[in-house]
Amino acid sequence: MEKCKFSDPFKKAREEKGYGEMNDQDDPVTILLRHKDVRKSAHNWQTFQSGAVPGRIVVPSEVKIRDIRQIPFEVDPPLHKDFRNLLEGWFKRPNDEAYQEVLHKQISDLVDEVLEKESLDVVTEFALKLQSRALTILLNTPYSESETFISWGTHVFRSEGESLDASKANVLYDYLDAKINEASKNPGKDLYSMLLEAEVLGKKLTHEEIKGIMILTFAGGRDTVINAVTNTIAYFAEHPKSLEDIKNNPDKINKAVEELIRYFSPLTHMGRVVTQDTEVCEHAIKADSRASLCWASANRDASVFENPDEVDFDRKINPHVGFGFSHHNCLGATHARQILRTLLSILSHKVTTFEIIDSKENIEDLGEFKRKVGFHSLNVKFNK
Repeated sequence: MEKCKFSDPFKKAREEKGYGEMNDQDDPVTILLRHKDVRKSAHNWQTFQSGAVPGRIVVPSEVKIRDIRQIPFEVDPPLHKDFRNLLEGWFKRPNDEAYQEVLHKQISDLVDEVLEKESLDVVTEFALKLQSRALTILLNTPYSESETFISWGTHVFRSEGESLDASKANVLYDYLDAKINEASKNPGKDLYSMLLEAEVLGKKLTHEEIKGIMILTFAGGRDTVINAVTNTIAYFAEHPKSLEDIKNNPDKINKAVEELIRYFSPLTHMGRVVTQDTEVCEHAIKADSRASLCWASANRDASVFENPDEVDFDRKINPHVGFGFSHHNCLGATHARQILRTLLSILSHKVTTFEIIDSKENIEDLGEFKRKVGFHSLNVKFNK
């Protein structure tokens, strides 16, 4: 079986009833599976709330490991828009030429480094390094900080064998407290300093609000980018002609990135808390219960995507929800897209083929569903 083959465990339930169910730490979740229902519910913030108890909309729930609200992720309109307006300019910086030049050099140097190795684990020796180093550009902090980020491993809130780990989360929290305090005493041009100077509704942000923004910045784009990078290399290892196609037709890169995000859906789903009794797919959902917007299922909906289980870089219509949808569309999407565009361009020019030596899949347990989201390890040889 192909290593890069990602099956669709939601297909039967999506087609037959439109939803699934799972028990998450005795706080059950109704999983919405159809593209139409996922988008409609994402847009309906009045009924499907993000601003619930901090950590509750995440699946698995993080209420036991944090009480800090991640902003603007766990804030609903109209306040959500005020925070979004504050942050969007900073998070659009990956569109700047200078930003792209630094990112290109980082990724190019890393590819040169791994081309000299006999083999390597793509997850820890390539994707983790790439994500951590690129984060320093997004934060506008020294490159040396990436070594700290790399030392944390692939997850911010998880350790080996633990889906949630409060002690590991505290490592990030302590780090952020120190960085915010440092920027307060010695302001610079980094994200911490920008937030300390910023105002929302005429008021300076509190330490906790800044910390909530930074936690989201660190956690939101970590394993998702690592999964996207790792899965992309797995795909090209088994489809070398696609890599050659990118090299010969660089104008396909943007479409290729969107298609890889659709197919692999690095983030399976995101929850909401229902504010009133409602119904989806003729299924009753009680007030104060949880619903999950399953991006991965929506991205395989055959009523929207032709041949949804195939990767097609020439796909003409691709309304995927791999970066979420509506108000809470991923703030870091511009950064993630730029990483993948740059990676595809560099790989197509520097690497001829990849050889997968061995791998260990990362399978999510979602109640009645088991979904491959990526790899715990992917041992690969890069060939010049």
